[in-house]
Amino acid sequence: MQLVKIYGLGQQWKGGNMKHSAGGGQKINLLRENLVRYKDDKTKIILFSDSYDVIFTQVPEFILDKFQAFKPARIVFGAEDFCWPDKDLQYAYPLVESNEKRFLNSGGFIGYASDIYEMISSKEKTADDDDDQLFYTKIFLDEFSRTKWSIVLDKRADIFMNLNGAIDEIQLPVLNDENYVHNSWTDSVPTVIHGNGPAKRGLNYLSNYIARVWSPTKGCLQCKENLIDLNQITDHQQWPMVYIAIFIEYTTPFLREYFDKILNLTYPKNRLGVFIHNQVEYHKELTEKYMTKFKENDYQFVKYFHHDDDITEGEARQQAITECQENKCDYLFVIDSIVQLDNSDTLMKLISLNRSVISPMLLRPEKTWSNFWGDYTDEGFYKRSSDYLDIINNSKTGIFNVPHIAHCYLINGSLLKSFTPQYIDMRTDPDLKFCQSLRDDGHFIYLTNEIKYGHLIDPDNFNTSLIIPELYEVFSNLHDWKARYIHPDYYKALEPNTTLQEPCTDVFWFPMVTEAFTRDLVELMEKFNGWSGSAHNDHRLTGGYENVPTDDIHMTQVDFNEHWLFILREFVQPIQQKLYTGYYSDPPKAALNFVVRYMPEYQYKLRPHHDASTYTINLALNDVGKDYEGGGCRFLRYNCSMASTIRGWALIHPGRLTHLHEGLPVIKGKRYIMVSFIDP
Repeated sequence: MQLVKIYGLGQQWKGGNMKHSAGGGQKINLLRENLVRYKDDKTKIILFSDSYDVIFTQVPEFILDKFQAFKPARIVFGAEDFCWPDKDLQYAYPLVESNEKRFLNSGGFIGYASDIYEMISSKEKTADDDDDQLFYTKIFLDEFSRTKWSIVLDKRADIFMNLNGAIDEIQLPVLNDENYVHNSWTDSVPTVIHGNGPAKRGLNYLSNYIARVWSPTKGCLQCKENLIDLNQITDHQQWPMVYIAIFIEYTTPFLREYFDKILNLTYPKNRLGVFIHNQVEYHKELTEKYMTKFKENDYQFVKYFHHDDDITEGEARQQAITECQENKCDYLFVIDSIVQLDNSDTLMKLISLNRSVISPMLLRPEKTWSNFWGDYTDEGFYKRSSDYLDIINNSKTGIFNVPHIAHCYLINGSLLKSFTPQYIDMRTDPDLKFCQSLRDDGHFIYLTNEIKYGHLIDPDNFNTSLIIPELYEVFSNLHDWKARYIHPDYYKALEPNTTLQEPCTDVFWFPMVTEAFTRDLVELMEKFNGWSGSAHNDHRLTGGYENVPTDDIHMTQVDFNEHWLFILREFVQPIQQKLYTGYYSDPPKAALNFVVRYMPEYQYKLRPHHDASTYTINLALNDVGKDYEGGGCRFLRYNCSMASTIRGWALIHPGRLTHLHEGLPVIKGKRYIMVSFIDP
């Protein structure tokens, strides 16, 4: 019969600062007290193991078979590569082969009950603060004792694998759709995996794959266990109370979308509270606007700390923990400003996974930069784990025990009842301190990538001195730039079965940009206010003369030309190749890219002309009938006019020779268009 007993659980350890298990001499005393009933049993087999840093990978029968292979040994201790705690005793140990473990480790041993009891009772009562490994080491090194109880070491790690100093020996091959631990140095398949000493992060890594929690074909086997289904609670007033902690610690692009996505989280608003710390004056107005929106949406409370309050990031994060503890919130959901939660079900999903601390995996799009570490160095800095790329590329999906998370995570309030994570340490960043405090206290940190939750913003090059900063983020944050500025129907125009409208011969139009883009581009130009005045003499041009001048501002004047050339290549060239097959120029070249302004009291039309281009883009930036009346473009050869343009839609037409055209008169208001002469 198999019987599992746990000794020392909940008892205070009397010999140091470890809080999770009894230790040292106290472990020996606990074992002696509980084995006295078996002191005369010469057939019962006892396996002793440390608890909180050990994983069993096989059933007891498997372990017993391995133990029997050690006959005539009566007691088998685990072994390791370090002689501890007394290094001077290493010279007393018997020599072993080069691929064997020489030194005793007391974290795990197996043997017959009568022999174990006699061994641990052979000395006078042990003090609780004595060292258990030294106790067993002296017994083993005494040849009389070693022979009396037939004590041997598991030199080849057939049963006990002590990871300290040996994590690089471990491989995780697959057998019968199951990962198992293989020691490549000793060529063994150990069963009791012990994360002794500083090897606990290695054990945590292994815990993601061994002991039947992971399948190479089925993926995460633990992901369906112990889940919480909030939909079973029909009364939303009984749903958990969640405090959302928002941290704006540096200038961040696309903050409007950040706030909107938090507002759109699928969760009863009256079961949410918001704690905001804004360190950035630039974001003050927008933050206060969304504070009002949170209140209008019946959030239970909204608390705001801004840079004038002189609260550091670490202090603010610590205050959020305190608020949750004092008000007995059920969860604290931390969301930094660089987080874009594209999945509105993120909060409910994280709650359902039922972990003490869990983070959704978030990446910078098309990058390997994420919000978690798979490993860290002995000095506490980032180190890439062997499975990092598999996780971020979703080759492996599930729930992973990781050493470090940042920017977005859910803390279970039950953890905060007994433990207070720490953020404040002058020597390190708040996020590093937070994770270190969790690890030091023995709490696991989890990451999930089962579904797509969102992504990270890159704030590094965000220049708030620009008139419209987000407009320039096309290189640093293309994903978010496209979401804000590219027309939602643009990609439909690229589909093979989509036929683009052809209002005039070889003149097509298509949805290209959003109203936000047109509005921001017009605002940029008006605030820059460097209109050319429709003059023929133009110092901006090579040669200094414009034959058919317009009242315009060049993209080079507002440092947007390189950005616009990228937009032409990324979004205009695919349309050109679909419409005008056989012509290919990569990248498209455009020396003249400019915004034109028409108004009755100034330049209100443009005489007939050919463009100096192979093809031209003409993008409408405001609304006919609303912002202006009249206007449009007439192609003389085909006697075809385009007067009803659509904001955000682009006309594309050949330039030289065939498409002589003119700008029709604007009779009221102001008309803005963006023009590019491509491949002159």
